[in-house]
Amino acid sequence: MREPDNVFHLAIPCRDLDEAQEFYVTRLGAKLARRYADRITLDFFGDQVVCHLTDKIDPRPEMYPRHFGVTFRHKDDWDRLVRLAQARELEFFQEPMRRFEGLIEEHWTFMLIDPSNNLLEFKYYLDPRMMY
Repeated sequence: MREPDNVFHLAIPCRDLDEAQEFYVTRLGAKLARRYADRITLDFFGDQVVCHLTDKIDPRPEMYPRHFGVTFRHKDDWDRLVRLAQARELEFFQEPMRRFEGLIEEHWTFMLIDPSNNLLEFKYYLDPRMMY
């Protein structure tokens, strides 16, 4: 089981480090932890995302099976991120919407696409037991 002081790590492909830093740090609000010639390391909502420089970029990303993101415990946090993404004109892959309405799995979701075609999903479940 993950302890609260441990951090999840995810590495993703990136075609341009300046572009990735602009998207994740300046526009989305992640914190830059380190930058090297071939990667940037980010504090992404408390976890670690590393954008590795590569020319292997998915030209036509699809929602499934590959995306990542954050499931928020509080709706206010999800709402705040929606407003930030809209205000900063981030590119939505999927507009904010409600899924599975009326079921225990009911949740709010939206997806962003970064400059390297990585898909980011952000969710909030009405029933916190459905977060996992």
